[in-house]
Amino acid sequence: MTQSFRNLVAWQKSKDLVREVYVLTKSFPKDGLYGLTSQIRRAAISIPSNVAEGKGRSADRDFKHFLMQARGSLYELENQLEIAHDLEYVRPAQLQILLRQCNELGRLLNALINSLG
Repeated sequence: MTQSFRNLVAWQKSKDLVREVYVLTKSFPKDGLYGLTSQIRRAAISIPSNVAEGKGRSADRDFKHFLMQARGSLYELENQLEIAHDLEYVRPAQLQILLRQCNELGRLLNALINSLG
């Protein structure tokens, strides 16, 4: 495991997703700042954080565990984006773009998880 987490496409794509989520949530109502906005941001930032932390572990088994945590956070984020859409904080077109990014990232995470056995 000599390669840096920065070289992992899954980490790069998840970091891009965090940026998109922060841009999106800037427009959310201020009364939701400590509710849904915070939850969405935390779920998003948890994804690249878990990829990075797992990559820093010494065993593939540990890395796999953190990748699975990242995947769980990704699903959490998708759920929260759907709720934000239901509350009309997110336009349908925005939601579709973000869900496509989530889907792509999910495939990358699954491929990494599967590569570790």
